[in-house]
Amino acid sequence: MKKLLARLYLGLILLLLYAPLIFIAVSSFTESKVLGNWTGFSTKLYSNLFSGGMQGSGLMNAVYNTLIIALIAAFISTLLGTLAAIGIFHSRGRLKNATMFLNNIPMVNPDVITGVSLFLLFVFLGVSQGYVSVVLAHITFCTPYVVLNVLPKLHQMNAKTYEAALDLGATPGQALRKVLIPQLMPGMVTGFILAFTMSLDDFAVTFFTRGTVGLETLSTFIYTDARKGGLTPELRPLMTIIFIVVFVLLVVVNIRQERAAKKKASLK
Repeated sequence: MKKLLARLYLGLILLLLYAPLIFIAVSSFTESKVLGNWTGFSTKLYSNLFSGGMQGSGLMNAVYNTLIIALIAAFISTLLGTLAAIGIFHSRGRLKNATMFLNNIPMVNPDVITGVSLFLLFVFLGVSQGYVSVVLAHITFCTPYVVLNVLPKLHQMNAKTYEAALDLGATPGQALRKVLIPQLMPGMVTGFILAFTMSLDDFAVTFFTRGTVGLETLSTFIYTDARKGGLTPELRPLMTIIFIVVFVLLVVVNIRQERAAKKKASLK
């Protein structure tokens, strides 16, 4: 009975999680503008999305802006976060504790507070609002996540390896590129993916720092669209494509991890 109840509970949770996604995916194959109104099978919404028909053009521009901002912010925050993690790792005492405390504040601080604070800062400094302000804002709240992903790798590696490279004649820059970076790469990749995801998902900080230049990301586009009284039908195929891409990536990653585990077990 306990196993049956546990399976029913798990099935209910999965149903609540995936039923809306499946509903949206099914609704993406009809031309109806009203969600849930089936008017026959059609791929017109997909063609509108990629051809720029109806609202597809503005939606795809928002997607392009979102991806460009996320890639730039994730790349720069990965570099800054890695260097910051190395500096924190080699710090001692109160300086290290104070730096870690300051690093954790942006992650626990509400997004609205972060967005308003950065907006006031950019206005005070005279930074033009648009791509520049949004990218700087995303770098600000993404970098601490990279630091937390790189620090465990620093604790796992042998700290004397870097010193040995210096003793053998390597410059600090060469030791960083050829000794530290290869060992920190898994943490850097994880931090990059997390920063990229956080940037894609952000709304509040982007909303307050984008200004009035007409810059739209996916989150602000959906917010503006919803305030008009409804959502653009082309959002349904877009959400379906995003879900399929994420699902396929997860399957591939899980298969690779399972194969790596079996290979490691066979070697033992």
